[in-house]
Amino acid sequence: MLNTTPERFGLRSAHFGGCFRAPETGAGQGTAPHIPVMLPQVLEALQPTKDDTLVDATFGAGGYTRAFLETGARVFAIDRDPDALSAGQALVEASGGRLTLLDGAFSQVEPLLNGHDVGQIDGLVADIGVSSMQIDQAARGFSFLRDGPLDMRMSQKGPSAAQVVNTFARSDLTRIIGILGEERQASRVAAEIAAQRERHPFETTGALASCVEKVLGRGPKDKIHPATRTFQALRIFVNRELEELADLLLAAERLLVEGGRLVLVTFHSLEDRLVKRFFQDRAMQASGSRHLPPQAQEAATFHLHKRGALAASDAEIAVNARSRSAKLRFGVRTAAPARSADRSLFGLPRLASLDVIGEGAR
Repeated sequence: MLNTTPERFGLRSAHFGGCFRAPETGAGQGTAPHIPVMLPQVLEALQPTKDDTLVDATFGAGGYTRAFLETGARVFAIDRDPDALSAGQALVEASGGRLTLLDGAFSQVEPLLNGHDVGQIDGLVADIGVSSMQIDQAARGFSFLRDGPLDMRMSQKGPSAAQVVNTFARSDLTRIIGILGEERQASRVAAEIAAQRERHPFETTGALASCVEKVLGRGPKDKIHPATRTFQALRIFVNRELEELADLLLAAERLLVEGGRLVLVTFHSLEDRLVKRFFQDRAMQASGSRHLPPQAQEAATFHLHKRGALAASDAEIAVNARSRSAKLRFGVRTAAPARSADRSLFGLPRLASLDVIGEGAR
């Protein structure tokens, strides 16, 4: 069995039997160390070796990548955040040529790897969602706990969250907040946003959080801020996170060698639902049309050693609150050819397009 103790990867134990704190990386993080979520479980699922070529699709502060490098593996790490890429250069220099950082969205993993003459890979890991590096920087505009510009763009390019709340039609905001934030009071929240922006456009995270709190209220025993779901919805929408994840899953099926491993860590039900649906579909033989001969059936492309999701340990949750909602699912690639890259498998919601920004939508 793979040794996943903190000492094996040169990490400092933050809590006996729990999560492990990696050495600090990343600009603007202050003194708080980065804690890679469910690292022991990720390593156990991935089973990395020195001969492997691995992809860390969400480099962030480099917690997973650092552990992969300690096994002797060759790693290609992807991030669309220029701050993460800049902070990661020190790890590149220390890797002895075994780490390559790739600038881009992880949905573009195939062309990014093709640019470096990489064929098939032995494993791909992704920690889906916003990174602690981004949340901790008020200027990035991801968190209502730190007042800053209403931005939320992981790539620091393209339309911002402020542009969405200030220009989208009220009905579109209702759907975005209701579907992506799973906010039951989405219609009321969107109505108040539309009313307030007429008086003054939203510019800061604090202004939007106050707006949502005005609508929903906040009881003394409420465990989460009332704006949590609205902020989640806007972040997912601005960064096209569900579409990105769907494309990553389909690309991984094409890239992985037989026996290659796909490991996904998700943090909310929308992401986990996509991953679960993908693995359930790909672990079953596709029957095809009943009007076609039997040879038209497609074999399963992934084998699931465990059909449910893994969760973080109580010890990890005690030292890393972010891991509380984490779920890990993984599959092992079979020899069957990849199936059609059809997004309809995921049932992605139909929402307004970011392309309408700049056209004066209200």
